[in-house]
Amino acid sequence: MDKKYKALKDFFPFYLEEHSHPFNRALHFIGSSLALGCILGFLSTGKFYILAFALVSGYFFAWIGHFFVEKNRPATFTYPFYSFVSDWIMYFKMLTGRIDVEFAKIKSNKG
Repeated sequence: MDKKYKALKDFFPFYLEEHSHPFNRALHFIGSSLALGCILGFLSTGKFYILAFALVSGYFFAWIGHFFVEKNRPATFTYPFYSFVSDWIMYFKMLTGRIDVEFAKIKSNKG
């Protein structure tokens, strides 16, 4: 991860390559969904400790996917903001069934 990204549009293809295994993406999706559920739980109850569960669930599943499935280092350690935003973009693409389109774009850009 030697390259320094100056824009999210340049970072996102790298981010997706770091999430090339479908099981890793599934783990991210589960963790992000649980985090959203925790945020909704906080909003409905006002109990701040529920927000801690949002962080734990989001990162726990993602890091399992990186360390044990992809066997790579999470990009969030180097690019925390871009990684956070890219994770939600990836989540939306998975939710809407458009993730394969993104991988096809990467493949076609590599020639």
